[in-house]
Amino acid sequence: MVLPGVQALFGFQLIAVFNAGFTDKLTRPEQLSHLAAILCVVVSIALLMAPAAIHRRREPYSVSTAFISLSSSLLRAGMAPLAAGTVIDVYLVARVLTGSILAGAASAGVCVLVFVGLWVALPARADLPRDE
Repeated sequence: MVLPGVQALFGFQLIAVFNAGFTDKLTRPEQLSHLAAILCVVVSIALLMAPAAIHRRREPYSVSTAFISLSSSLLRAGMAPLAAGTVIDVYLVARVLTGSILAGAASAGVCVLVFVGLWVALPARADLPRDE
Protein backbone atom coordinates (compact mmCIF):
# COMPACT_ATOMS: atom_id res chain seq x y z
CA MET A 1 0.00 0.00 0.00
CA VAL A 2 2.85 2.41 0.68
CA LEU A 3 4.77 1.86 -2.53
CA PRO A 4 2.44 3.66 -5.02
CA GLY A 5 2.52 6.79 -2.86
CA VAL A 6 6.29 6.64 -2.57
CA GLN A 7 6.63 6.21 -6.33
CA ALA A 8 4.35 9.21 -6.93
CA LEU A 9 6.46 11.30 -4.53
CA PHE A 10 9.59 10.17 -6.36
CA GLY A 11 8.11 11.26 -9.69
CA PHE A 12 7.29 14.71 -8.34
CA GLN A 13 10.76 15.00 -6.85
CA LEU A 14 12.34 14.24 -10.23
CA ILE A 15 10.09 16.68 -12.10
CA ALA A 16 11.04 19.51 -9.73
CA VAL A 17 14.67 19.40 -10.85
CA PHE A 18 13.71 20.13 -14.46
CA ASN A 19 11.58 23.18 -13.66
CA ALA A 20 13.15 26.58 -14.25
CA GLY A 21 12.42 27.69 -10.70
CA PHE A 22 14.58 24.93 -9.24
CA THR A 23 17.81 26.82 -9.85
CA ASP A 24 16.21 30.26 -9.48
CA LYS A 25 14.48 29.77 -6.13
CA LEU A 26 16.75 27.28 -4.38
CA THR A 27 20.28 27.95 -3.22
CA ARG A 28 22.96 25.42 -4.09
CA PRO A 29 22.81 23.82 -0.61
CA GLU A 30 19.02 23.58 -0.93
CA GLN A 31 19.38 21.93 -4.33
CA LEU A 32 21.75 19.40 -2.77
CA SER A 33 19.23 18.91 0.05
CA HIS A 34 16.65 18.02 -2.58
CA LEU A 35 19.10 15.50 -4.01
CA ALA A 36 19.47 14.03 -0.50
CA ALA A 37 15.67 13.80 -0.28
CA ILE A 38 15.57 11.98 -3.62
CA LEU A 39 18.24 9.55 -2.44
CA CYS A 40 16.27 8.91 0.76
CA VAL A 41 13.19 8.07 -1.29
CA VAL A 42 15.23 5.78 -3.57
CA VAL A 43 16.46 3.87 -0.50
CA SER A 44 12.88 3.68 0.74
CA ILE A 45 11.68 2.31 -2.62
CA ALA A 46 14.42 -0.34 -2.57
CA LEU A 47 13.49 -1.44 0.95
CA LEU A 48 9.76 -1.47 0.18
CA MET A 49 10.23 -3.49 -3.02
CA ALA A 50 12.71 -5.97 -1.53
CA PRO A 51 10.03 -8.31 -0.10
CA ALA A 52 8.51 -8.81 -3.56
CA ALA A 53 11.92 -9.61 -5.06
CA ILE A 54 12.76 -11.99 -2.21
CA HIS A 55 9.40 -13.72 -2.47
CA ARG A 56 9.69 -14.25 -6.24
CA ARG A 57 13.20 -15.64 -5.86
CA ARG A 58 13.03 -17.68 -2.64
CA GLU A 59 9.41 -18.66 -1.95
CA PRO A 60 7.33 -18.19 -5.11
CA TYR A 61 4.67 -20.74 -4.10
CA SER A 62 4.45 -20.25 -0.35
CA VAL A 63 4.73 -17.73 2.45
CA SER A 64 6.70 -18.67 5.53
CA THR A 65 6.72 -17.05 8.94
CA ALA A 66 10.38 -16.14 8.35
CA PHE A 67 9.45 -14.34 5.13
CA ILE A 68 6.68 -12.40 6.86
CA SER A 69 9.08 -11.37 9.61
CA LEU A 70 11.75 -10.28 7.11
CA SER A 71 9.18 -8.41 5.02
CA SER A 72 7.86 -6.58 8.06
CA SER A 73 11.40 -5.57 9.03
CA LEU A 74 12.16 -4.30 5.54
CA LEU A 75 8.90 -2.35 5.37
CA ARG A 76 9.57 -0.75 8.77
CA ALA A 77 13.10 0.12 7.68
CA GLY A 78 11.76 1.72 4.50
CA MET A 79 9.62 4.16 6.43
CA ALA A 80 12.56 6.05 8.00
CA PRO A 81 14.17 7.20 4.72
CA LEU A 82 10.70 7.94 3.35
CA ALA A 83 10.02 10.22 6.31
CA ALA A 84 13.44 11.86 5.99
CA GLY A 85 13.01 12.56 2.27
CA THR A 86 9.51 13.90 2.79
CA VAL A 87 10.57 16.16 5.67
CA ILE A 88 13.45 17.61 3.64
CA ASP A 89 11.18 18.37 0.70
CA VAL A 90 8.46 19.87 2.93
CA TYR A 91 11.11 22.17 4.37
CA LEU A 92 12.17 23.23 0.86
CA VAL A 93 8.61 23.80 -0.37
CA ALA A 94 7.68 25.82 2.73
CA ARG A 95 10.89 27.87 2.47
CA VAL A 96 10.28 28.67 -1.20
CA LEU A 97 6.60 29.51 -0.70
CA THR A 98 7.09 31.69 2.35
CA GLY A 99 10.63 32.93 1.76
CA SER A 100 11.34 32.09 5.39
CA ILE A 101 13.79 29.55 6.75
CA LEU A 102 11.87 29.61 10.03
CA ALA A 103 8.60 28.70 8.28
CA GLY A 104 10.40 25.90 6.46
CA ALA A 105 11.86 24.57 9.69
CA ALA A 106 8.50 24.81 11.47
CA SER A 107 6.76 22.95 8.65
CA ALA A 108 9.43 20.25 8.68
CA GLY A 109 9.15 20.01 12.47
CA VAL A 110 5.40 19.47 12.27
CA CYS A 111 6.00 16.67 9.74
CA VAL A 112 8.53 15.02 12.04
CA LEU A 113 6.01 15.12 14.90
CA VAL A 114 3.29 13.62 12.69
CA PHE A 115 5.54 10.83 11.43
CA VAL A 116 6.86 9.97 14.89
CA GLY A 117 3.38 10.14 16.35
CA LEU A 118 1.66 8.00 13.73
CA TRP A 119 4.49 5.67 12.74
CA VAL A 120 6.25 5.15 16.09
CA ALA A 121 4.17 6.20 19.10
CA LEU A 122 0.74 5.05 17.91
CA PRO A 123 1.85 1.55 16.86
CA ALA A 124 3.78 1.16 20.11
CA ARG A 125 0.70 2.05 22.14
CA ALA A 126 -1.95 0.36 19.98
CA ASP A 127 -3.82 -2.33 21.87
CA LEU A 128 -3.92 -4.94 19.15
CA PRO A 129 -3.98 -8.69 19.71
CA ARG A 130 -0.81 -10.50 18.62
CA ASP A 131 -0.97 -13.70 16.64
CA GLU A 132 1.90 -15.87 17.75
